[in-house]
Amino acid sequence: MASQSPAPRKRPAAFARPLAMAMELPFILISAVLVGGGGGYLLDHWLHTSPIFTLVLGLIGFTGGVWEILKLLSHEEKEEEKDDGGR
Repeated sequence: MASQSPAPRKRPAAFARPLAMAMELPFILISAVLVGGGGGYLLDHWLHTSPIFTLVLGLIGFTGGVWEILKLLSHEEKEEEKDDGGR
């Protein structure tokens, strides 16, 4: 008894990928800042310091979020060029 191969996956519609990307990018940036700033806040609270760790780690989180967004956009651009045949 031969099993049938699964149907090939369809690629998302042309508008779906950019829409999904536009919905994802703000969450990446905000979560990076919240994680960094939240960790800094906890360190400040634990060490009884001024909000220096909150500011520094929040800035590091912001930088990491921007870095991740740029990486994601660069990868998406390369995928788009590959799909277009390098035009």
